[in-house]
Amino acid sequence: MAAETRQTAETHETAQTDDMPGTDDMPETDGTPETDGTPGADRITGADDRLARFEEQRTRLWAVAYRIMGTVTDADDAVQETWLRWQALPDDPPVANPRGYLTTVVSRICYDLLGSARARREMYVGPWLPEPLLGAPTAAGPAAPEDRVTLDESVGMALMTVLERLTPAERTAFVLHDVFAVPFPEIAEAVGRTPESVRQLASRARKRVRAEAPRRTVDRAEHQRTVEAFLSAVMGGDFAALLNVLDPEVVWRSDGGGKVSSARRPVLGRDKVARFVLGLITRSIDASTTRFTVRDVNGATGLVYFDTAGRQAGVLAFTVDGGRITEVDAVTNPDKLGHLDFDSL
Repeated sequence: MAAETRQTAETHETAQTDDMPGTDDMPETDGTPETDGTPGADRITGADDRLARFEEQRTRLWAVAYRIMGTVTDADDAVQETWLRWQALPDDPPVANPRGYLTTVVSRICYDLLGSARARREMYVGPWLPEPLLGAPTAAGPAAPEDRVTLDESVGMALMTVLERLTPAERTAFVLHDVFAVPFPEIAEAVGRTPESVRQLASRARKRVRAEAPRRTVDRAEHQRTVEAFLSAVMGGDFAALLNVLDPEVVWRSDGGGKVSSARRPVLGRDKVARFVLGLITRSIDASTTRFTVRDVNGATGLVYFDTAGRQAGVLAFTVDGGRITEVDAVTNPDKLGHLDFDSL
């Protein structure tokens, strides 16, 4: 399944197996910066070098954190805490492998955070969905590279929802190994297990993901056509056309978090979903002030809508198979949309 501060991103970060040494093996000399003899010059140069090394890994660190946590805020916090720990390291001995060390640190932070986050999510009002990431407008063609995370299938809303059903250890092991190709010994350091235990965790997670992840088309053009047909049917109030684009067993999940009106249980089946959506358009959305736009949402064509009067907004992610929509994940909780700049859409 695996193939990546408040703005979305999509710098392509290809997972590679580097056979990176663990943090226990790191006291190897990687060179001492030259100085001009000025008192404190070596300290300043060392600090600058440390910042540069961290910035080289920031994109990867955020990508790891988002996939483990599922929220932009938690990913931002985890990366910030990683920087503080990196900054506090003594200069001697130098870290031989910053990439491996920082990946282990951010993963451990996320692993610890995820335990308490799961407890809060169990008390959440209605379905809990990940905070969405937006790419460039679909009509503009391939999105320009940005600076945070590749929007690929490993951040797809459907897959991220399945990851919510894993234990923190399973999720961390799966993300690190199957998405980022981190060796098991390094994952073991992050989750406090043996390498063999981590191998089993990743295997269990992989089997569950394969069993529970929905079928989906890999044809982006077909996916986009289906989403655009959905939008056309909804905006035209065409019930028959809407039924035609929905799978008979389609599932609609709404995440309003108790902050806005939304379905607190999944809506199941084509007829119920069609009536539910058209009802929303009729009762809850003012067509004269609401703008709909097609955007990449977590790596696939989705929809964004917002009321120019500032009353409501939402992001819709779709799973498409065989030219029909099988799942819709609608995030309308304003707390989960705060990182998005709707004025620029």
